[in-house]
Amino acid sequence: MASSQQFPRQRRPEPVLITEAEPSMAEQHAFRKKRYAITMGIRAVFIVLAASFYQVVWLMLIFAFLGTVLPWIAVIMANDRPPKKRLHVNTYDARPDRVLESRPTRVIDG
Repeated sequence: MASSQQFPRQRRPEPVLITEAEPSMAEQHAFRKKRYAITMGIRAVFIVLAASFYQVVWLMLIFAFLGTVLPWIAVIMANDRPPKKRLHVNTYDARPDRVLESRPTRVIDG
């Protein structure tokens, strides 16, 4: 008789996801904070580039515009939730050989 102690299973460090559940709110929040921080870091780079290219006016204006617009974009992205998964809805498709016959009905107006 074999027991489970004779053949130990190797454990995985993370559980296997077997459902269609969304990530937890904490995971979603951490992802949004990380994305916000990255976007604001890119904004800081654009502001520094705008200051360093002050002699090339058109380039400075592009970097300044991007540095001005990115906080708005970062807030919109941080407040957005992940898209919902598209679910396949099972609908009944009537087969012609399985459809009940309909009888004519009388309507009595009163």
